[in-house]
Amino acid sequence: MPHIAVIGAGITGVTTAYALIERGYDVTVFDRNRYSAMETSFANGGQLSVSNAEVWNKTSTILQGIKWMARRDAPLLVNPKPSWHKYSWMAEFIGQIGNYRANTIETVRLALASREHMFAMAEREKIDFNLERRGILHFYRDKAGFEKAAAVNALLQEGGLERRAITPEEIRAIEPTLKGSYHGGFFTPSDSTGDIHKFTRGLAEACARKGVRFRYDSAIEAIAPLPAGGYQIRWLPVARDDGDDRIQTWEPVEVDGVVICAGCASRTLAAALGDRLNIYPVKGYSITVNLHTPESQDAAPTVSILDDATKIVTSRLGRDRFRVAGTAEFNGFNRDIRHDRIEPLVRWTREQFPQVATDRVVAWSGLRPMLPGMLPRVGPGKRPGIFYNTGHGHLGWTLSAATAQLAAAAVEQAMPVERTRLAAAA
Repeated sequence: MPHIAVIGAGITGVTTAYALIERGYDVTVFDRNRYSAMETSFANGGQLSVSNAEVWNKTSTILQGIKWMARRDAPLLVNPKPSWHKYSWMAEFIGQIGNYRANTIETVRLALASREHMFAMAEREKIDFNLERRGILHFYRDKAGFEKAAAVNALLQEGGLERRAITPEEIRAIEPTLKGSYHGGFFTPSDSTGDIHKFTRGLAEACARKGVRFRYDSAIEAIAPLPAGGYQIRWLPVARDDGDDRIQTWEPVEVDGVVICAGCASRTLAAALGDRLNIYPVKGYSITVNLHTPESQDAAPTVSILDDATKIVTSRLGRDRFRVAGTAEFNGFNRDIRHDRIEPLVRWTREQFPQVATDRVVAWSGLRPMLPGMLPRVGPGKRPGIFYNTGHGHLGWTLSAATAQLAAAAVEQAMPVERTRLAAAA
C-alpha cells in the first residue's frame, strides 16, 4: 500500500491521517512538538461555528483596522513595522474583496459538511472533548451592528445554514447569565463547542490504534524527491532540555506521497517544493477561566457566545472551565503573550459575567495560518505526490474534518490503494 507522510499533528494533520488510514494507506505523521495539538490546536475559542463563516475580505475590515491601529487593546492590531510578507499578504487580501460573497458561501458549505464528519469520528472513536450542542448566540449592542449582521445572515442562509434573528428578550431566555443591554442578536441552534486539544489528542490515539506512526520531536529538514519516485523525509530531532541525555536517532523515511498540514510553517515547506502558499500567521489570544467555586460555575454561560463588536467568542468546557478568545494581531511569528491583549478578555468576562471569579485565568496565544482569500488550500501541489491541507485561518477546527476528506480523496485519485496492490501483485 502507498506510504503517505503527513507533516503536522495539529487538528488538520490528525484528521487527515485518520481519513487516510481509513482508506487503507500506510501513514506516518511528523511533528516538531512532543505531542499532538500543541500549537494552534491547543486552546482556541472552542467553537465549531458555521455561523462564523463570513470571510474578512471587506472594505469595512480594512477601514476598521486602520482606525484601531492607535489602540494597543484593539480587536484587530497591525504592527506597522515594514515586512514584505505582511504587505504582500495584505495586497492579496484586498484583491480578494471581489470574492467575498462566493468565498463566504463556500465556507458555509464546507463547514456544514465538516460538522457531520466531526461528530461521526467522535462517536465512532468514543472521544470525550466536552462537546456542547447548545448552539451559538451572536449579540449586537446597536441597530447598525444588527443590520450589518442581517446582511451577512442572508449569505449564511444561502450557503445552507439555519440561523434566526432574536430579540433582547430571547437573548435573555437563551442565556440568562448575560449582563448588559443589547439591540438584538442571531442564534444558530445547530452550532456547538468543545475542547479542540482533547479532541485532537483523542483522535491521534485512535489513529495510533489503527496503525498510524507518529514521529514527534521531529523538525523537517527536507522533503527530497527520490529518483524512482516518492520522497525522502529528512528530519532533525528537536532538542529538549529535560535532563534526558539519551539521543534518539531515526533514519530518513521514504514515502510515496506527502500531505502538508503544517499550519504557518506550510509556506516555507511549500516554497521548497515549488509551490506558493502566501500564509500569514495571524495571532489570536485566549484565556481559560478556571471556575473553581460553585458561584462561578453557576454564573458562567452554558451557551456559546460571539460578541461581534469586540470580536470575542466563548465556550463552556465542562463544569469547571470557561474559554474566552479573540483578537487578531498581525505581528509575524511572534508568540509572546502580551498583557495588553489579554486584559481586554478578562475585562470583558467581568463585564458580561460579573459573578464569575477571574483570579485563576490561564492565558494563551496561537498563530492562525491564514491565506488572503480566507479559504484553505486543499489538494495537489505542482509535483507528483505532494498535497496540501493548510491555511484554514480562524476556522481550522470548524473546517478540518471536511478538508481532511478532500485531501485524502486527492491522494486517492493520484495513487489509489487498490491500483498499487494490483501492480505489486503483478
